[in-house]
Amino acid sequence: MKLLPETEELLQTLQTLGRHSDGLAQFAQKIAQAFRSGNKLLVMGNGGSAADAQHIAAEFVGRYRRERTGLPALALNTNTSTITSVGNDYDFNSIFSRQIEAFAVKGDVVIAISTSGNSPNVVKAVEKAKERGCYVVGMLGCGGGKLKDMVDLPLVVDSAKTARVQECHIHMAHIV
Repeated sequence: MKLLPETEELLQTLQTLGRHSDGLAQFAQKIAQAFRSGNKLLVMGNGGSAADAQHIAAEFVGRYRRERTGLPALALNTNTSTITSVGNDYDFNSIFSRQIEAFAVKGDVVIAISTSGNSPNVVKAVEKAKERGCYVVGMLGCGGGKLKDMVDLPLVVDSAKTARVQECHIHMAHIV
């Protein structure tokens, strides 16, 4: 049976994730260290990446594969009242940075998800997270964009296609 072109593309892209094995291990260690120290995980993204951010946070708060204590993880794109008030009172580029300012403390881990690596509101939030002493992981695509050089750990999916990037992001999150 012949695979659909999209399936072949996905399989080829997934095969490139092996080069991130050390980074994914470091990512998992940083999150575990943060949780053991009483810190939290903050995740953000726009559009499909917002859905991925919510999914990732839910896996930590709920359970993933086994019963355990809930872990402190927040998706910054889920509170519509905060997003709309900050967007209205300031601007859309401040919707995540304002929440980082409100919630992030030194030792927290921040996951910045951007398929382009250039989302202005994510870039601004990463700047704020770095000021606050957070460890920042970038789940990126399209070569990594601006965020590649801003984050502590860039995990760049080797594809310029949004669907392939997002499919690999959630795969990486499940590995972690």
